[in-house]
Amino acid sequence: MFFDDRLATVLRQRATGEANLRTQFRQLLDLLGKDRSLPPGGDRSLLAAAWLRMEALGEAIPAATRARLIREPGWRFRNPDLASHFADHEPEVAAAAIARAELTADDWTALIPRLPVRARGFLRLRRDLPVDAEALLTRLGVHDRGLPAPAAAPYSGDSETSAVPLQAEETATSAIRAPVPLRPVPAPPVSAPSPPRDRDTKARDDTGRTEISALVERIAQFRRERGEAPPDLERSPRLPLGELPERTGSTAASFGFAADSAGRIAWATAEVAPMVVGTRLFAASAATDDPLARAFARRQPIARGSVTLQGAPAIAGAWVVDAEPRFSEEGHFAGYFGRFRRPADSAAAAGGAEAREADRIRQLLHELRTPVTAVQGYAEVIQQQLFGPAPHEYRALAAAIAADAARILAGFEELDRLARLETGALAVEPGETDLAALVRRTAAQLAAALETQDAGLTLTYPEAPSLLIAIDHEDAEALTWRLLASLAAACAPGERITVGLDPLIGSGRAVSRLVAALPARLAGEDNLFAATIRMAPGAISPGLFGTGFALRLARAEARAAGGDLRHEGAALILTLPLVSEGAGLPGALGG
Repeated sequence: MFFDDRLATVLRQRATGEANLRTQFRQLLDLLGKDRSLPPGGDRSLLAAAWLRMEALGEAIPAATRARLIREPGWRFRNPDLASHFADHEPEVAAAAIARAELTADDWTALIPRLPVRARGFLRLRRDLPVDAEALLTRLGVHDRGLPAPAAAPYSGDSETSAVPLQAEETATSAIRAPVPLRPVPAPPVSAPSPPRDRDTKARDDTGRTEISALVERIAQFRRERGEAPPDLERSPRLPLGELPERTGSTAASFGFAADSAGRIAWATAEVAPMVVGTRLFAASAATDDPLARAFARRQPIARGSVTLQGAPAIAGAWVVDAEPRFSEEGHFAGYFGRFRRPADSAAAAGGAEAREADRIRQLLHELRTPVTAVQGYAEVIQQQLFGPAPHEYRALAAAIAADAARILAGFEELDRLARLETGALAVEPGETDLAALVRRTAAQLAAALETQDAGLTLTYPEAPSLLIAIDHEDAEALTWRLLASLAAACAPGERITVGLDPLIGSGRAVSRLVAALPARLAGEDNLFAATIRMAPGAISPGLFGTGFALRLARAEARAAGGDLRHEGAALILTLPLVSEGAGLPGALGG
């Protein structure tokens, strides 16, 4: 950098509001806190103006706010002149500056004699000062601010021993102010002698029992009357005397662990720790064919490793382990930490490669969703000016970025929903929804966007009757919109699509059938659910990934609800289960 004009830029700004004052104060902290040298191309008059502006801002900003700004992380404070400047301010500001300063040993030894006595005391709160600075504080008589604790003396009740704490108090008091004459404390009045009582002996009642034994007996009597076992029966060991029923064993489903550098479990969750601590998990040689042993020898992460544990019934059997290597601060291998979990049952494992692929997709979406969410959050911060004013151009760009991030997150949600529906991890909620009214309402919403090109949806069933399907309203609405919006987005100018709806009873169950004609742009596709046609940007969008993906998601939703979506000839046929065989219309609704 040949010319640094940051200081001049900050000084040209006029700070009027409270937020602007804090912003300018923080900017001057950054610039003046670097070091005491002038920036490239700078002059001393500009630096003097910056110090004057800093002083004026100190008068306008409350002390608590200034102290908070000084204590903020993320900036370096290496200028001894700035520390000397804040040392004369309020106590909280001076303490924050002294605690935040990062100076060299030479700067500390030159600064300490110029500091006020109060600020020198704040330095004793730090434990990272150079040795020269500590020695200088000792020579100047600056010690720890706390007084040493007085020695405890037992109280025996007589006046001679009670004078010992009084003398200690008088000595401590004389160290900070003039001695004050103290009167001796009179001895307490002597009453009738009470029987000696040992500290470890408990009071006994009239029957000779101690308080503790009486309390234990009362608790036992309460449990006998209630007929309940102790609440910790499942955990506490007992002798097999036969008076209580046998406890049923439980099997652990998962537990966390930490292994040492030799591959032995050194720590585990409390529930299973006595059963697994000390178990050897990994072999020390990498020549074996065991993938866990190879990962251990190479200090690599372990993902879905298979382990069989022997021992108590709660932990015996097959496990799946995920673990990460851990290292010391010096870089030496220190073992693993991770988690054991039981493998999925055979029914869940039958999904095979498809289920694993869906799981990988969901993990990938989780990794992608995190940075997109962060970008959206920062864009909204700029657009809403949460951290200070921003130019209108930046706010417009931030609003566009936030909108794009929202669309991307919506696309991620569709991908995640499809993966969970096709693997059976997600089900469509049951309920009651009038499909006939829902289709009419959706067609009316799409008509407003299609009427500009003289296109639209033509419903071929009457308006009065209803058709109740056994799907939750929100899921049914999302499915209907996804299907009809995909068809409407593909409409050419002047093209109209017919949509028919009627109940159908067959194969022992009642379903509703929606038949929609395909637009010409989609009618020529062999595999409509894998179509790569992307519509031009407009008011109607089937989704972020195009028409083929939207129809595939609609088919997955229909099948999860007990229906189906099929491509037959030049039409799409959607079937959904009715609430009951009698629910719906007496006859056909569509021609």
